[in-house]
Amino acid sequence: MSRSDERPLVVHLVYRLDFGGLETLLVECINRMPSNRYQHAIVCLTGHTHFADKIARPDVAIYDLQKPPGLALGVHLSLWRLLRRLRPAILHTYNLSAIEYAFTATLAGVPVRIHAEHGRDAADPHGLNRKHNLLRRLLVPFVDCYVPVSRDLQRWLKEVVRIPDGKNAMIDNGVDTERFSPAVKDMSAPPAEIVIGTVGRIQDVKNHAALIDAFVELRKKLPDYRTRLRLVIVGDGPLLPQIRQKVADLGIEDVVTLPGARTDIEDWMRRFTIFALPSIAEGTPITILEAMASGLPVVATHVGGIPEIVNDDVTGTLVNPGDTKALANALAAYCLDPALIVDHGQAGRNQVEKHGSVSATVSAYTALYDSLCQKKSVFREPVRACAE
Repeated sequence: MSRSDERPLVVHLVYRLDFGGLETLLVECINRMPSNRYQHAIVCLTGHTHFADKIARPDVAIYDLQKPPGLALGVHLSLWRLLRRLRPAILHTYNLSAIEYAFTATLAGVPVRIHAEHGRDAADPHGLNRKHNLLRRLLVPFVDCYVPVSRDLQRWLKEVVRIPDGKNAMIDNGVDTERFSPAVKDMSAPPAEIVIGTVGRIQDVKNHAALIDAFVELRKKLPDYRTRLRLVIVGDGPLLPQIRQKVADLGIEDVVTLPGARTDIEDWMRRFTIFALPSIAEGTPITILEAMASGLPVVATHVGGIPEIVNDDVTGTLVNPGDTKALANALAAYCLDPALIVDHGQAGRNQVEKHGSVSATVSAYTALYDSLCQKKSVFREPVRACAE
């Protein structure tokens, strides 16, 4: 990467560049941000997969630090050297695994440090881990802005972590409403198959095991629908082998599809009838916004920022986390009432069109970058607003 380029460089630091909502939003922002405004590079603590192929801009470099498990203090030195070489204007870190490197970036002379919180993990779904929150709080002098992606996360940063209001700026997630759009379906007759689908990294926080249990319960609850019911779980991750084994042990391999990681998510969404996400913790899930943009009703858990985007009994149904029976009942209600599928799906599509556009998200991040760069005198001359 040539630093003779006068565009400010944004270095995005993530744990791993792999299939996931956070990573999808990151790539969308890079692809859509005006190319004459900022350069971008991605630094991965633990490597990347072919998900990186989704980056459309040819000038985006990717660096892997190959961080081993544990503290790995040597990674701080490696990052310091890389930042000194790249001389970025902004370091943008994502989630707990990357926040400590804001201090390293300060030592490396990076003028602007931004930290985004996209959600919490299964081990600490309510964000109450004192050690982790102390780390977030101690880094306040080294972080110019914390960016939560939901009001729930913003409240948590303010009230639990105690981040000052002046450094706590929420930016809503958004999706491409042209790429994700409803399938053209014949609504004059009930569908031959009712496909319950989900998309996401196969890890404990997404609680795919509960969805499988609810699907088994649903088949028992609606015996007349057994031949029509299907479950599709799209994604890869550390728990995929366990999920495959669970499906095999239950003897439902003929009605459950596990295609692994896919790049054609919009096509899979159009095959679904209902979207389900039984997560233990969440920020604002990109996959739910994609499902709503695709005209699907959403059955999800009442956690994190999900209630902010899923309007219960309007665009979907919310259940308590871990309540398998309630999850099955919610799915059954849609199976028994095709009109409800259409009504909630259309309401979700309308909501995302009005309030969930990825263009608004990109504009907000661009404005944040501009504001902080101007404050730190990064620009050689004043930057014009996007509207100009």
